Order: sequence, then C-alpha cells, then structure tokens
Amino acid sequence: MAHVTKAWLLLLALSAASTVLSVAVARGAMSGPVATLGGAAIMALAWAKARTILDAYLRLSEAPAVRGGFGLALGLYALLLLGLYLSA
Repeated sequence: MAHVTKAWLLLLALSAASTVLSVAVARGAMSGPVATLGGAAIMALAWAKARTILDAYLRLSEAPAVRGGFGLALGLYALLLLGLYLSA
C-alpha cells in the first residue's frame, strides 16, 4: 500500500475519532472535567492530522531540518491553543 494511501486512511480514522468526540461533547454525553478532556483530545487529534499532512503530503519526512522547524512551530501553536482552551 502506498505511503499516501496509508496517510489518507490514518486521516480518515483521526477525523472519525474527532467527530465522535465532538458529537459526544455537543450532545452532553460528556460533562464537566470529562468534557474538558474530550476537548483536549480533539485538539490532540487535530495536531496529529496536521503532522500527517505535513509528513505525507508535503513530504517533510524527506527534509528532517525543515520537518523539525515545522514540528516545533506546530507544537507551540497547539500548546497555545490548548492553554487558551483550558483557561476558558
């Protein structure tokens, strides 16, 4: 199976997990601290999807230095968003 196909299947799985968590939080199946953890998990899944796209589709896995720079920037941005989410 091609690398891009595997990445696409991974993106489908991550998107499905994000959707399930979002629906559970929106419908009230999760509440309180569990809903907060659900929101944090959704953000972590978004980070994983971004990494997958950068590695597989933009082929940053072939340029380790650039991949590291993008990974650092993406990680810091994800932590900033997580901090804002948790502080709200």
